[in-house]
Amino acid sequence: MVQAQIFINKNEFLGGQPLYEFIMQFLIKHQVKSATAFNGSLGYLQGSHLSRPNDLFSFDEVPLLITFIDSEEKIKEVLKSLRTVTQSGYVIVHDVKEWSE
Repeated sequence: MVQAQIFINKNEFLGGQPLYEFIMQFLIKHQVKSATAFNGSLGYLQGSHLSRPNDLFSFDEVPLLITFIDSEEKIKEVLKSLRTVTQSGYVIVHDVKEWSE
């Protein structure tokens, strides 16, 4: 099993749709085993400006993490297809072990 993580800003759009929703729908369409999107409370992308979306009167972009798990072959295939549609974000891929009793 492999886990991929994509770091983006929640305020990014692709074709009029929030990018994170597009990616989640893309993962469903490609029958990825499991996926979750997490809102960040503090973060940054490219640079030293910290985004604090929970601060009062903050207009910072909300950092977001999408994480998904499937076989190594499936993750490679999905990431390759996704990169033909969008180049946004950073991607981390690593092995995971299934926790079963």
